Amino acid sequence: MRVLSVLNQKGGVGKTTTSSALAHGLALSGNRVLAMDLDPQGHLGASLGADSDRPGMDSVLLEGASPEDLMRPAREGLQLLTSGARLMQVEQQGGGGPERGWRLKAAIDGMSDVADWVVIDCPPSSGLLVMNGLLAADDLLVPVSSDFLALQGLSTLMQTLQRVEQRLGAWSRKWLVLTRFHPRRRLPREVQDKLLEYFPDQLLRTAIRDNVALAEAPGFGQSIFEYQPDSNGAADYAALVEDLKQGRVH
Repeated sequence: MRVLSVLNQKGGVGKTTTSSALAHGLALSGNRVLAMDLDPQGHLGASLGADSDRPGMDSVLLEGASPEDLMRPAREGLQLLTSGARLMQVEQQGGGGPERGWRLKAAIDGMSDVADWVVIDCPPSSGLLVMNGLLAADDLLVPVSSDFLALQGLSTLMQTLQRVEQRLGAWSRKWLVLTRFHPRRRLPREVQDKLLEYFPDQLLRTAIRDNVALAEAPGFGQSIFEYQPDSNGAADYAALVEDLKQGRVH
């Protein structure tokens, strides 16, 4: 079983779109997948047509409920654990010590009999929820949109992730994916070149081209593979699934 957490403190980079597409894409390629919505906004659940307020991650992290008892089928091969209406309370809890950051990992451990992949959509923040997503992960994926503002702070984020893991005795593979990419425009190509310069072993081979269908699909409660299976977005995310499986970089 591999646990993949998708995170970036910057919003608007395609984090939830990437989580949804990878979860469904992995299921379509024959894997048993559990998608977890760790964002109190509940966008991952909504993008897959689920009621994000039903008990889910909130019950797991607040009361120690079993994910297996709360996950529900979302698609063939894909189970979903929604955020739940009380997930923000996790950030507001006081006390508990460092072990609070390990609750999700403890809940996931031992689930290899029901899932080949766990895909976690983390919130765009740096609190306890993200800490749980970080410490539970075998792989961390950071979506980076094709503009220079997205590059600002990326090195700091990657260094922070490394320091936190070293301090707490965790380890994960770290990947980057370029999103909202326009291959014929100069600025996105320059951003790609910068990422290749500074993160040559972490930038996954496939860049996700800007595609209006990717923005439209969540409004219909569908993944890109359902909404427009012949689109550039579907082709790119299908390729990204293989990049992740094989560790394919540029």
